[in-house]
Amino acid sequence: MMLNTQPNFTRPDDFYEALIDMHRDLDEAQSQSANAQLILLLANHVGDHEALLEAIRYARAGVIAAQSHGTKLAA
Repeated sequence: MMLNTQPNFTRPDDFYEALIDMHRDLDEAQSQSANAQLILLLANHVGDHEALLEAIRYARAGVIAAQSHGTKLAA
């Protein structure tokens, strides 16, 4: 499986709202734990090792690129 990096959300605004709601009333440690749990659940759903490694590379590269351009990413 190759990682799909093209827009593929059926309801992107609803997903973003649910993601924000997931963090509501959580402290920083709880928020990080919720993110980690979500990542692991989605990784399990994807299942393909190579696609997951590619996603990790993309995510890291995006953070580094943002830092080099002085862009602050949302937590």
